[in-house]
This record gives sequence, structure tokens and C-alpha cells, in this order.
Amino acid sequence: MPRSHYDVVIAGAGHNGLVAAAYLAGAGRRVLVLERLGHVGGLAVSARAFPGVDARLSRYSYLVSLLPSKIVKELGLRLDLRRRRFSSYTPAGGTGLLVDNEDAARTAASFEAVTGGRRDLDAWERFYAMTAHVARRVAPTLLDPLPGRADLRGIVGDDEAWRDLFERPIGQVVDERFADDTVRGVVLTDALIGTFADPAADLLANRCFLYHVIGDGTGDWNVPVGGMGAVTAELADVARRRGAEIRTGAEVLAVDPGTGEVTFRDVSPGGQDDGAEQVVTGGKVLANLPPAVLARLLGETPETPEGAQLKINMVLSRLPRLRDPAVTPAEAFSGTFHINESRDQLAAAYAQAAAGRVPDLPPAEVYCHSLTDPSILGPELRAAGAHTMTLFGLHMPARLFADPAAKREALARTLASIDSVLAEPIGDCLLRAPSGEPCLEAKTPLDLERDAGLPGGHIFHRDLSWPYGEEDGEEDGPGGHGGPWGVETAHERVLLCGAGARRGGGVSGIPGHNAAMAVLGHA
Repeated sequence: MPRSHYDVVIAGAGHNGLVAAAYLAGAGRRVLVLERLGHVGGLAVSARAFPGVDARLSRYSYLVSLLPSKIVKELGLRLDLRRRRFSSYTPAGGTGLLVDNEDAARTAASFEAVTGGRRDLDAWERFYAMTAHVARRVAPTLLDPLPGRADLRGIVGDDEAWRDLFERPIGQVVDERFADDTVRGVVLTDALIGTFADPAADLLANRCFLYHVIGDGTGDWNVPVGGMGAVTAELADVARRRGAEIRTGAEVLAVDPGTGEVTFRDVSPGGQDDGAEQVVTGGKVLANLPPAVLARLLGETPETPEGAQLKINMVLSRLPRLRDPAVTPAEAFSGTFHINESRDQLAAAYAQAAAGRVPDLPPAEVYCHSLTDPSILGPELRAAGAHTMTLFGLHMPARLFADPAAKREALARTLASIDSVLAEPIGDCLLRAPSGEPCLEAKTPLDLERDAGLPGGHIFHRDLSWPYGEEDGEEDGPGGHGGPWGVETAHERVLLCGAGARRGGGVSGIPGHNAAMAVLGHA
């Protein structure tokens, strides 16, 4: 087995591994990136999911919020991240709640129509002014050495904000601040994306909420022009130009934390090495992998995370009609379109899922990226009025899908949930592929585990952590870890640089940056 040595070996060419590679190669380190799949990007990729249909879907990861502009600038990334004018639309009976980022009067009128007054609008403005303050203070710390809890509280500098976002269950805070059930639900959904928790009792929901509102100091969720694959393709190009070696079709089999030896084999179709095992050594080994996968590679006992979402990708022949005559489908679907996500509906779905049942009325939200970025559609589809639609379903933990029939049940109930808020069935709007099949695919957590190698199908690799170091034995959820950058493991040579690191999760590049800084000895 041939051997060679690198300053850094990175396992996994997802976006965080590519960020780390770009920084390290740019600093003159000899870097090798090993990727099991035949392409870079991990789950931040674009794909033509339906044969014969010229639509490039962001099949797994789909929006960008947490990627700091500092990383974009330092790496010289050429990206077009477009802000969505409409933040969200939530059907409510024959009307709906529209949050228009560029028309405060229209947003106010929408609150009036749904809630009957200004009380919740005023509460909304106060609440999101508070989260904006926290975002401006916390976001810059994500690229610095990990602060302690007291340090971060001092940086936030607002006792009320700290108490309501870091110490009290977000569900209790929302109930106190808002009166309307629909408005409460819109706020709470950011606490539940990819997270199975009761926001009225579990601070895990607070952690999820925090990461959803602090991205790059603004909390904006932007659409990457060209799809998510454009982001990772640019990262890979920058890393290669700086001197990093990226090898796809290379499956890592084992990591020796003492010697830095990484054993891998060629799994690329028609690979020249015929599946033979090879070994390289790294002065440091960066794992852009779920912690459970890294544990197996180290010969340790892995933790067992659990994902909790149903992802449905669709291509529509046209946008569906709404019940609300005051809002056009293009306005409603260009932001986050909430489906049966009121506070009470979220609570009912959580209770049913916790009891082991697929929710009767699954809460979900959809996004039509092609309204912001038509380039992901071929010219004929654009001319015909076609659009992509991505659905993210909440409270769908992996435990529900042990029985294969549960996926069919979850899909049917989720489509019925969509239909319950539209003026026509979503099925009538699905584009048909040349084969005659509707352009729809569904992914459960178990599908993500099988297809993408995510243990338990957990999109954040494991439960999100607080963006500060543990103090005084404070509980931080499973697998909590501290260290100067929040990427350290029990092994000096081995660092996490993926979503499972502290301050990981989402398409951010933050763990990749921080692992690179740890290698380079920055303080």
C-alpha cells in the first residue's frame, strides 16, 4: 500500500471541508481532501433529480444564511446570494399573513387582517429588533476562538434578550409575547427546522432558533444563484487554485489518531486502483463527517443522532392557486410558505410524533427557488411557467419510518396538508417527466442515512450546540465539546470541521474556517 504525507488530510469534500482546504492551502499547507462520492459538495449540491427534466434542484441543502461575508471576502468567492423580498406567507382561512421586507404598510395590513389589530405586529417588531441585536453581537464571534458563556452574555449586553433566547424555553417566550396562534407558529418554526423538540419545555429548540436568526449578523435566508452546487463548485475551484488536492471516489475506512494515518480505498467507477486500500498520513486530520461516522473510523462507539424531517422536491408545471385574492402565488411562494404551522398545530403534530405516529396534519413549509433564481430552469421550462418547489416537513423523526409503509403514509398526509391550504390540489400542478411520472421525490431521515451517509438522517449531524464553551458542568446536549475553537476532539491530531462541530449546522463554512484556524495556530 503506497504511503504519502500531507500537512492536513481532510475527510469529506462537503462545503466545510472545502472551506478548510481553501484556507489551509492558501496558507501554504499541503492539503489532501478525500471524498467518498464521485463529486464534491456533500449535501450542498444541485442535481437534475428527474430524468429528462431540465431543472437543477438544490436537492438537500437549499438556502444560505449562516455563511459569513468575511469567509466570502477572504476566499474571494464569486457568489450571487439573493435576498428574498417576501420573508414569508402563512395561509389563514381565506386570507393569510404576508411579511413583505420592502413594504411595511402591506405587512401591517396583513397582520390586521389575520389578527384583528396591531398588538401582535408591535410585538413582532419588538421581538425581531431584539433578535437583530443579538445577531449583530453574536455572529462575529462565530469566527473567533470559542467564548465562554459569561463572555458571550457580556457581548450580547442585553439581559432580557439573554434570558428569552438562551435561558427560557422559546415556546414560553413566544406565548407571552404574542397572542395570535398563527403568528406564534410562524415564530416557532425557526426553532424546529431539523430539530425534534417541544419548544415549550426544551432548550434544544432555543439553540435551533438562535442559529436561524443570527446568520451573518442579519438572519437573512438567501437563494444561491445557480443552486447550492454553485456554492460548493466555487469553493472547490478556489481550494484547487490555492493548491489543495481533491480526490473523489475515495472512501475513508479508518483513521489512526496517534499516527495520523488515514486508510481509504478507491470506489470510483472504473478507478485505476481497483478498490485497493491506500494509506496517507496527515500532521492533522480534519473530519468533515458526522461525529458518529468519525467515531467508527476511530474504532470508538458512535452516538446515535436522530433526524426529524421529511424533504420533498418537486417541479411544478405552474404555481398553485391560493384562496387569498390579495396575494399572488408568485408573492406567496417566493419566501417561506408556511403550511399548518400554527402554534397549536405544531404542538399537536409533536405530540403525535412523540407517541410514535405520523402526524395527522403534518406541518411543513415550502420554497420556490426558481422565483428568485430562474437560471436553475432550462429555457423551455422557464417559458412554460414551470417552477421548482422544495418542501421541508417538521416533526418527522426517524423512529417513525422503521416500517416502510410509514413513508407512503407521511407523503400522503403531507400532500393532503398542502392541499388543505390551497385553492386546488398540488398534484394538479406537478410537472410530468417524459416517462409520465410526476416530478416529485421524498426523502425521510432513513433515506438520508442510506443515500447520504448521515447517521439517523440528522441534517445537522447531531443536535446543535450553544455558541459558547461549557462552563460549570452545564449540560450541552449529546457530544458537547469545548476547546479554543470548538472543533477539537479527544485526539490532538484529529479535529472536526463539519456541521457536528460546535457552532456548526447549516451551510455556513464556520466549522471549516475554525478548524483551519486551529491548525494554523491562530488565537
